Amino acid sequence: MFKILSEEVPYQANSELLFECLRDLPEAIWLDSGKPRSLQGRFDIISACPKSIIETKGQQSIIRCEDQETESTEDPFEISAKLLSEIQPIETLSDVPFTCGLIGYFGYDLGRQVEAVSSTNDSATQLPDMHLGLYVWSLVIDHELRKTTLYFHSTCEQSLIELIRSRLANAPARQSQAFKLTKCFASTVSKQRYQQDIGRIKDYIAEGDCYQVNYAQHLSAPYSGDLWQAYLDLRQANPAPYSAFWQWNDQAILSLSPERFIQAKSDHGEIKAQTKPIKGTVLRGKTVEEDQENAIRLLNSDKDRAENLMIVDLLRNDLGKSCVAGSIKVPKLFDLESFPNVHHLVSTVTGKLKPECSALDLLQGCFPGGSITGAPKKRSMEIIDQLEPIQRSIYCGSIGYICASNQMDTNIAIRTVIADNSELHCWGGGGIVADSNVDSEYEESMNKIRLILDTLEASIT
Repeated sequence: MFKILSEEVPYQANSELLFECLRDLPEAIWLDSGKPRSLQGRFDIISACPKSIIETKGQQSIIRCEDQETESTEDPFEISAKLLSEIQPIETLSDVPFTCGLIGYFGYDLGRQVEAVSSTNDSATQLPDMHLGLYVWSLVIDHELRKTTLYFHSTCEQSLIELIRSRLANAPARQSQAFKLTKCFASTVSKQRYQQDIGRIKDYIAEGDCYQVNYAQHLSAPYSGDLWQAYLDLRQANPAPYSAFWQWNDQAILSLSPERFIQAKSDHGEIKAQTKPIKGTVLRGKTVEEDQENAIRLLNSDKDRAENLMIVDLLRNDLGKSCVAGSIKVPKLFDLESFPNVHHLVSTVTGKLKPECSALDLLQGCFPGGSITGAPKKRSMEIIDQLEPIQRSIYCGSIGYICASNQMDTNIAIRTVIADNSELHCWGGGGIVADSNVDSEYEESMNKIRLILDTLEASIT
C-alpha cells in the first residue's frame, strides 16, 4: 500500500489567495467550494503538475505521460481506471475527501458513448470530450475545521514537493490582469426557434416518446484579457458550492455550479453514494416578502415537484446499477436551496456502493446526469441532439475528482462558462414537461444564467 504524506499550512478563509500561488503551473486546477460567501460547501481542492493526462475526443483517447504519448480506442472510463490503478492502493484518511487521483471533467458529449447516441451537430469548441489529470499531490482546505493540509503520494518527486512548498511559502502579489468582453453574448437559437423547439418536445411527450426533455440554448461572446479575473468576478457575484477553475493553453473552464452530481464517500469501511438533482427554479425576490413568496410558490408548485420526482426516479434506477439492492433511499425530497439569483428545488438520493464496484463504475452507470437530459434518458438525449444545433461540450457534463481511495465528488456542469480560441460559451436550459409554458421556460432558462451574463457583460466599455 502506498503511503500518503501530509503537512499543514496556514489556513486561508478565501482559497483564491492559495490558488494564486500555483495557478501558473501546468494544468493547475481549483475545485472551489465558493467559500467564504457560499452558504453550502466545505472543502476546496487545489492541484497542478499531473503525472499523466488523458484526453478523449470521440472514440479516440490520447494518454500523455512525461514525454510519451499513446493512443487508445478503449472505453475512456476503463483507461481512467487503469491510470488510477498506478497509484493504488492508498490509505483512506478520515474525513479527507481527496489526497491524490484523477481530477478533471467528463463532458456531456462523452455520454454519447455511454448511451450509444450519435450526433452530427456542430461543436462550439475544440475541447476534448474528456480531460483528466492524474495528480499525485493536493492542497485541501477544510472550511469547517479551518484547516489547510498538503498531501503527497509517496511516489511524488521531491523536486515537485519542494516547488509546491516554496510557492505556498512565498505568495506572489495579485497578478490578475484586465478582462473584458468585446461584444455582448448572443444566442445561437432565436426566441422563435426556441418556441418551436419547445412545441416539438411537447408533441414528443404527447406521443409517448418521453416524459421530460432538458432543452438548452447556447450563447457566445468574444473576449480579451485574463480569464482568472473573469472567474474572480463571477465567484464574487455568484458563489456556488461545486465551482471550478481550470485553464490550459487558451482554453479554460469557469464553473459556478450549484449542483452535485455524484459523491462517493467512505463511511466505516463502506462507500456511500449520493446524488442531489436540481429540478425546479424560481427567481429571488427584490424584497424579503417577495423572496419568501417566490420560495413558497416553488415549494408548492405541482409542475416543479412532478418534474423533480421524474428525475429522482431516474437516478434511483441509475444508482441501482452500482449500489446494493435495497440500499437506495431518498432522505430529502423537494428541499429548498437558495442561491444569490435563484431558489432551487433539490432532492437527495443515496445508496451503498457494491463491494465489487468502483467510484468510476458508479459515475459511468449514472452518466450523463438525468437532471440535464430528461426521462427516459436515451430518448431524451436523441431529442436534444435533434433540436439543439450545437453540441454541449462540457456543459451538462461533470467536473470533479476521483481519489485513489475510491472516494469521488462531481458536479453537474451547469452555470458553466467555457473559453476557447478567444470566445466564451455558456448555456441556459431547463426541463420541459407536458404542461410547460413556453414563455415561462424561456425566462427561467435565462434567469439561471442572467447573473453570469450580467457580470461578464459589465466588463464591456
